[in-house]
Amino acid sequence: MRVVIAEDAALLREGLTRLLEDRGHAICAAVSDGDGLLAAVAEHRPDVAVVDIRMPPTHTDEGLRAALRMRHDFPGTGVLMFSQYIETSYTAQLLEGGAAGVGYLLKDRVANVAEFAAALQRVAEGGTALDPEVVSQLFRASRQRGGLATLTPRERQVLALMAEGRSNAGIAVELVVSGGAVEKHVASIFSKLGLPPGESDNRRVLAVLRYLGGKPQTQDG
Repeated sequence: MRVVIAEDAALLREGLTRLLEDRGHAICAAVSDGDGLLAAVAEHRPDVAVVDIRMPPTHTDEGLRAALRMRHDFPGTGVLMFSQYIETSYTAQLLEGGAAGVGYLLKDRVANVAEFAAALQRVAEGGTALDPEVVSQLFRASRQRGGLATLTPRERQVLALMAEGRSNAGIAVELVVSGGAVEKHVASIFSKLGLPPGESDNRRVLAVLRYLGGKPQTQDG
């Protein structure tokens, strides 16, 4: 992969650079602020960018706002938010354009380098990688949106795992159920969220967006 890193902490920025280079990835640029991120992505057109949320000058949400701009200007580049903090409103906006190629991991919850690298690869390839705690907070912020209140506890579990980027097979392993049971839950979720089989968009992505409070556009507008 070709990667841009945006992280204001010099030691972590250097550490991420070395870890990813050791795994054979090319670090196009490693920058410390949002402006640097946008400039690096414009110049190098990487496969994916790793972005901290709180960067100079105010150390509040500069990274997320830069990521939103990046997704608008360079939709082909995946973005993996990597932070100690969960920011729900801008994250929902980040996912509005499509959950594909978006990730959000919490620094203190990544168990090992292999887990981080796998998530980054998934995002670069157009997949989704969301920490369960991020999913939980986004859900609490949007649980009253259409259809979600009708989901059973098990269906909410399945949808949460879908939001983390799990396949049906992966969900079956996590919940210790059969693949057929997962397929039935997924079909029920699609039905309750009003996502019919003829939907032109990817129903899995649309379901995740609905879950996270996004506003995907369907054939009906």
